[in-house]
Amino acid sequence: MLVQDIMSRNVRTVSPDTPLLEVSSLMCLYRLSGLPVVQDGKLVGFVAEKDVLARMFPTLADFRDGMRGVDYEAMEAQYKEVMYLKTADLMATRVISVPPDMHALQAASNMVRYNFRRIPVAKDDTLLGMLSLGDVHKALFHGNVSQRS
Repeated sequence: MLVQDIMSRNVRTVSPDTPLLEVSSLMCLYRLSGLPVVQDGKLVGFVAEKDVLARMFPTLADFRDGMRGVDYEAMEAQYKEVMYLKTADLMATRVISVPPDMHALQAASNMVRYNFRRIPVAKDDTLLGMLSLGDVHKALFHGNVSQRS
């Protein structure tokens, strides 16, 4: 079973110039934890919910100080400020992807290794699709359990 056999081909993407307000809207509306960032047809980054939320998290210094005096209400209010940023301000630019001809279980192993729930499928920096752990699980289930019936 290859990645290309089970990946999602209809992938929502954003560009580096997409406002985070739009990115966050897509994430909330479609229940996505992250989106590939594409420019001129090439995969140039990935933006995840954790990237957006990390802008509001306590700093390392706050943790060293035992989190005393951290104003969580003020941190929550920073969310509005984060929405004015562009995708390029937060996206990861070192994107880990898998090729379409990789075995799906090898791709799933990579996802587990990096603690990803989904991973871009790309060839020569061109985004072809996305693969999720759910895609792999569903394919295994249908390929093994439904054959027994």
